[in-house]
Amino acid sequence: MRALQYDSIGDPEKVLALHDVDEPHPGPGQVRVRVAACGLNPADWALCEGLLGDQGLPRGIGLEVSGTVDEVGEGVPDDELGRLVLGPARYDAASAGAAELAVLTAWTAVPDGLDLPHAAALPMAAETATRCVDLLGILPGETLLVHGAGSVIGRMAAQLALHRGVRVIATAGPRNADSLRASGAQVTGYGEGMVERVRELAGGPVDRAFDSAPVAWTPPEAPPAPDGVLLALVAITGDPDRVLTVARPAEAATLGVRNSGGALRNDALPEVAALAARGVVDVPIAGTYPLAEFAETVRRSRSMQAGGKLLLTP
Repeated sequence: MRALQYDSIGDPEKVLALHDVDEPHPGPGQVRVRVAACGLNPADWALCEGLLGDQGLPRGIGLEVSGTVDEVGEGVPDDELGRLVLGPARYDAASAGAAELAVLTAWTAVPDGLDLPHAAALPMAAETATRCVDLLGILPGETLLVHGAGSVIGRMAAQLALHRGVRVIATAGPRNADSLRASGAQVTGYGEGMVERVRELAGGPVDRAFDSAPVAWTPPEAPPAPDGVLLALVAITGDPDRVLTVARPAEAATLGVRNSGGALRNDALPEVAALAARGVVDVPIAGTYPLAEFAETVRRSRSMQAGGKLLLTP
């Protein structure tokens, strides 16, 4: 089968290539799917740049897929065969989701009303946003600030919080402001004066803040210089323990801000997929490309200007 792989660490645009590889097979408790669509994420480029080191190469990319189950592993009922599913793909093997076939360790059925491309866009955003919102412990009636709500994860976190009865203030650029307002969030911009603008919108305490604004991955030994975002969120909430970041772990450690680490929340996939089928949450799709045109998806994704999820199709 064809799969996208990297066999050395480096710039994704230089190390990724489309190869013919052996078909994967599911292990115990796993299924294999014939991939309909694969969602791409910043984590894919971090893998190419050394997130998991250089052992076990070549490896695949593509952390989330939708497709049809065509093989089941030991312990998985045969009635899963032929089912349309979505879920996270294995990424520690020679092939992952950006391939014709992918092995899933967690999955859920694609509900009626959700097409396969939008299903492939859900798993990473659903898992990460659920984990972070739950870690923050925000309660109905409280106020949550989502910084970077125009990102895929930030948008999902804002929508999930709103669905739970939380008041959401979002920071986002002009491109995403209207759709966030339509979902029920109050929106303001980034940059100078953000702290004052948020306080004015809130008209009272901001109970929690979630930093989902994407930043380029850097090796732990060379973290990016602080950009002031977390300091601003601490100023808004009044307590670093009320702030959680998904993108700035090194800076968080120095400020006492909470990090997004924790057990994966793939258990959230059925509920979020059902909400997506009903139109309560969504992940905008910015473009769909065949595997052979992966280079364009790399460039668009790494620009951080795609405006939504980019997908690959076999």
